[in-house]
Amino acid sequence: MTPRLRTAALVFVFLWFFLGGIAHFAATDLETAIVPPSLPSPRAIVLLSGVLELAGAAGLLSRRTRPWAGWLLCLLTVAVTPANVYMLQTAERWPLPYWALVLRLPLQLVLLALIWWSTRGHPTGTDPTRSVRARSSSG
Repeated sequence: MTPRLRTAALVFVFLWFFLGGIAHFAATDLETAIVPPSLPSPRAIVLLSGVLELAGAAGLLSRRTRPWAGWLLCLLTVAVTPANVYMLQTAERWPLPYWALVLRLPLQLVLLALIWWSTRGHPTGTDPTRSVRARSSSG
């Protein structure tokens, strides 16, 4: 796969978690509603996961921290699985079509693969964003 494709995946992952992290603070009540009732302190869970999403997104920006951020974001993506399952189990509560709730779980696997692939470093050991940065700084 080309470095450009890996960079595009990295940008997608960054935006996914950066915007998602912001949503945890901008729409805390909505985010809290999708926390399964069996979990304690839904608001604290939402705020903590928002902080972790933003920290993970920030970690993607540096080649040094990117692999660690990838691990964090993979673990976080797995950790939110109960919310996705809960939404599917209580589909009538959400303003989303049922098929969209069903797709969330397999799409979560795609997201995990994108996180892993985009944060593991280029096969040649170079930074996949280096050529993009070099072009933008030379022009």
